[in-house]
Amino acid sequence: RILVPASSGLVPPSNHAHLDTHISRVHSNRTGETGRMISGVFVYNHKGDCIISRLFRDDVTRQVVDAFRVNIIHSRRPVKAPITNLDRTTYFHLKRNGLWLVAVTKLNSNAALIFEFLGKFIQVMNAYFGEFNEINVKNNFALIYELLDELIDNGYPQNTDPDALKLFITQAGFNPEQSEEQQKQITSQVTGQIGWRREGIKYRKHELYIDVLESVSVLVAPSGTPLSSHVSGSIMVKNYLSGMPECKFGINDKVVMKDRPQRPIMDKKSKKKGAERRAPIAIDDLTFHQCVKLGKFNMDRSISFIPPDDEFELMKYRTTSNVQLPFKVHPLIQESPTAIGIRVVLKGEFASELFAQKIEVRIPVPTSSSKVTVMADKGKAKYKPGENSIVWKMRTFNGGRSAQLNAEVSLLQTATKSKWSRPPISVNFEVPFSCSGLEVSYLQILEPRLDYDHTTVKKWVRYISSSGSYETRY
Repeated sequence: RILVPASSGLVPPSNHAHLDTHISRVHSNRTGETGRMISGVFVYNHKGDCIISRLFRDDVTRQVVDAFRVNIIHSRRPVKAPITNLDRTTYFHLKRNGLWLVAVTKLNSNAALIFEFLGKFIQVMNAYFGEFNEINVKNNFALIYELLDELIDNGYPQNTDPDALKLFITQAGFNPEQSEEQQKQITSQVTGQIGWRREGIKYRKHELYIDVLESVSVLVAPSGTPLSSHVSGSIMVKNYLSGMPECKFGINDKVVMKDRPQRPIMDKKSKKKGAERRAPIAIDDLTFHQCVKLGKFNMDRSISFIPPDDEFELMKYRTTSNVQLPFKVHPLIQESPTAIGIRVVLKGEFASELFAQKIEVRIPVPTSSSKVTVMADKGKAKYKPGENSIVWKMRTFNGGRSAQLNAEVSLLQTATKSKWSRPPISVNFEVPFSCSGLEVSYLQILEPRLDYDHTTVKKWVRYISSSGSYETRY
């Protein structure tokens, strides 16, 4: 089990964790010079022209701009690694939409935290002027320099929350008619402990929506045994809550429930798969939004937080054990020198009262196919010559049911007698339950100043699992 605080710098750039000034400064106090971070940030176009250049420390000069252009952008060798060392200077670089985003340092800095910052920088740019591309960067260069001064202070990443930055850096410019109270609220939110939520939020109706979104990936052997499987999930929260509410909920984590008596696993209405009450699950790793109180989670494994206004990603997780596979694919292939017979049976391995949506099965065929005849007892199937595959689509699919596809493939005579490699059959789908078995076990909300709690708040929890790389060999 690996628990990574969102502000520790060990989170990949795609995560929605925010950088925290206090953590950066504590890290610098403990590690001395090695804690110092970014000396400069540069943006190059695909030709190697530097269109944004900002130095934050005096340990590097403008010569590093030319060094990166000559040795990386104009290099004849392909660039494989995102980190390059040139003349005792380290370059961390990402390429997005034809632009090179580069951070430079001379010290032994935290590489994960720098890449986290670069990812957050692109998110901030997208929040301000849409897509991060050359035209938008050139049209907003003054805004970008202003944002860089707020994002980094003397090499240390600061507040990277777009909502907080938009309070005092606007594309329309500073508004001198802002009241003193509004300016105090901005200052409190930016410099306070809860920078992700402002005071004074009010709603007539109090509602909280939780979406458990999962992506299940599996590779199944011809014998039907899963060779590898994992679920990557995220919990999205959308709230309409007044004031500064304290929210708390729990999940069926095996660490929490191992010392408690287990509840009955099977649901009273059905004993089929998919309608089960979830058993405790083992979560391999977790990543939280910065609003989560990690101290409470480490003590009792409860997830306590004061939510940002509107929608945000509360946590990400990954599990590899006891993954429930919604579909099983049973292929049967009969090969001859001139033709191939294909039969594929798709079976839903979940409760009959549930149904899947957006089902698509892709069955590869040889490149030498001349004629393909397809017949399916459910949905629509079509041969696509440009993709060398049969695409079988169904709008809905009930659990516990089966569907069958039959195809006859005529082959052209070729000079080379190469054997067909049989690429795996892939399945895309969306099902209304958690394939990992994760379940929100309880949800509590408390706002004593405005006198409301979870008993008066409308709460909704939804589970959706979709396919990642869902493949079956045959």
